Amino acid sequence: MNKDIERKIAIIFVTDVVSFSKMMEKNEDETLRSFRLCRDILDNLFQEYGGRVFNTAGDSVLAEFQSAVSAVVCAKEFQKLIRQRNLNVEEDSQMIFRVGLNMGDVIVEGDNLYGDGVNVAARLEALSQHGGVCLSKSIMDFVNKKTDLEFYDLGEQQVKNTNVHAFDIADSDLEKRKLDSSKDIEEEPAKAPTIAVLPFTNLSNDPDQDYFADGITEDIISHLSQWKTFPVISSNSVFSYKNTKETSKTIAKELGARYLVFGSVRKGGNKVRINTKLINAEDDTQIWSQNWDRSLEDIFEIQDEVSQKVAVIISPALKASELKRLSKKKVRNLSSWEEYLQGQALYIKSINTKGIDLKTQIETKKSSLEKLNKAISMDENFAEPHIIISRCMIDFVFEPTLSSERTENEKKLNHHSDKAYELDPNNPDAIISKGITFWLKGDFERLKETFEKALDINPNHPRSLQMYSMQLLRTGEYDKSIEYIKKMWEVDPISRHNSEGFLVFNYISKKDYDNALITLSRLIEDTPHNRYIGFKASVLALKGEIDESKIWLKKYLDERKEIKNIPDYLKVVPDMNDDLKNNLVEGMKLAGLPE
Repeated sequence: MNKDIERKIAIIFVTDVVSFSKMMEKNEDETLRSFRLCRDILDNLFQEYGGRVFNTAGDSVLAEFQSAVSAVVCAKEFQKLIRQRNLNVEEDSQMIFRVGLNMGDVIVEGDNLYGDGVNVAARLEALSQHGGVCLSKSIMDFVNKKTDLEFYDLGEQQVKNTNVHAFDIADSDLEKRKLDSSKDIEEEPAKAPTIAVLPFTNLSNDPDQDYFADGITEDIISHLSQWKTFPVISSNSVFSYKNTKETSKTIAKELGARYLVFGSVRKGGNKVRINTKLINAEDDTQIWSQNWDRSLEDIFEIQDEVSQKVAVIISPALKASELKRLSKKKVRNLSSWEEYLQGQALYIKSINTKGIDLKTQIETKKSSLEKLNKAISMDENFAEPHIIISRCMIDFVFEPTLSSERTENEKKLNHHSDKAYELDPNNPDAIISKGITFWLKGDFERLKETFEKALDINPNHPRSLQMYSMQLLRTGEYDKSIEYIKKMWEVDPISRHNSEGFLVFNYISKKDYDNALITLSRLIEDTPHNRYIGFKASVLALKGEIDESKIWLKKYLDERKEIKNIPDYLKVVPDMNDDLKNNLVEGMKLAGLPE
């Protein structure tokens, strides 16, 4: 065992503030001031009763005691003092805490404390009354008859993967409660847990520093996505929850995630403070937290630490070889990195906004390119800007309205994808960009090889799943292509509206016009792209609804003045496979487009 790791039985004290997030949204400055004052009360009690504080984040506090009696008395006294404080301050300054106490096996690693003993304590804290203390029977058995305190038996209560016999400390200011005993726990199917890293909160006074917090989030997602052991929800999906007021359980349910990572970043001058915590969304309990106070020169090391520790906690069976992969990030030119973050933020904005018009999408991508090219000028060996630029170029190459710029955009795509692959050949995004160049060159054998390589590195990588689906579409394996699109949605559910077009391609190719029409109607409502209007005209005609198809054809031609006949349409029809092209053209003929 690592000599820096200590395993032992300990008394665990866990507390947090009720509705802390809502208080922060209402008045951040006052909430933080009040919390600091309450922490002073708690820290003084810890010093008096022998509590040792471990790394925590946000409003959560985790401490270890040698004595069960000391821990219980400390918890009771803390709630008493907080109640007295609340009587003497304005309502906005009042805080209510919950406390959970447990005795169990823990692992001490430096300033970190984790293990089953901590997990149960956290769940008891979540079970606690507002302003109360909830403890395990293992604690109660030690302190009963050794203090003047009374305890209310709550019976066996369900805790993830086990039951715990829980007790409340009797309190005249709180109602005696009776909880339902736990039910038999259903055995959960053995499957890899999904994790979602929510956008880190920018606590700096400068709102322009949002990009910095977003970049930290993106980089941690990128790190975690290299692990094959469990899927990671993509940045496209998690960033739709930026500044959300939804609860952890709601977010987790919508994303299909079991674990959520929350964090905050405060950047000032050459210093940065990062707080991070890992939540089990099933019962909203905190299973790990840590904070870092570093100079900006250490930022890349911090990101590695966060991603590694989160991953190890969730999936302890990860191979040592994969651990090494997360440690390879090299220190880069810091100014270059900040330009990259801003460019990346603009690119994400261009692809993640439902209802954004095409012109705005293109202009936002061009603004992104300015930042990314500046980043490269500062550090030519920085792979990530090349990756984002190549993605912009892919979007531009396949955009019909930019057909006059296609040759130049293809040259830029080839250059930046080659450079990204040269600098980071095991990065799935770099591999996929390289694969697209083979597509444009008609080298489909190498295209297939690169897409399979990307999936081999990370079978849960959303973009790799999407591109492999396109490859299957090209070769006529339509049902399998649909299967891979749906796999992609499992780890990137929010990007569904950006990829449903590929679903339409498959439906039209296999002549499943009913499903094609259903999907097209949804796309036209969400995405103002005239391509889908043309598809709908064609599909309606293929279904025999000629009169309706003519109405949609007119809508399409009103927006695409350059298309007068079938030869014009052939210039813009997606060149994915012959079935798709032939069926679309046939439909356009039936709808009335002149030959």
